[in-house]
Amino acid sequence: MCRNIRPLHNFEPHATSEEVYAAALQYVRKVSGMNKPSAANAEAFDQAVADIAHTTEHLLADLTTKAPPKDRETEAAKAKARAAKRYGTEAASA
Repeated sequence: MCRNIRPLHNFEPHATSEEVYAAALQYVRKVSGMNKPSAANAEAFDQAVADIAHTTEHLLADLTTKAPPKDRETEAAKAKARAAKRYGTEAASA
């Protein structure tokens, strides 16, 4: 599951709240071992996702770098090329 968490720092445009929430959700799923919590655990699960998303947004706001921001489309194209090479397919862009 954690393979789906993408770097969110130093991109232009900046990461959206939805992207931060998705990363937090993947993290909580991984550490809890639950893709969807039971009714008894739902409140704790949801609170953990909210807390981690909140903390992540503060982290991203506070981080600094001298590197120029990365372009999302360029990075996505590089990732597709790496996937095509890794899996031996030319159809990775589909």
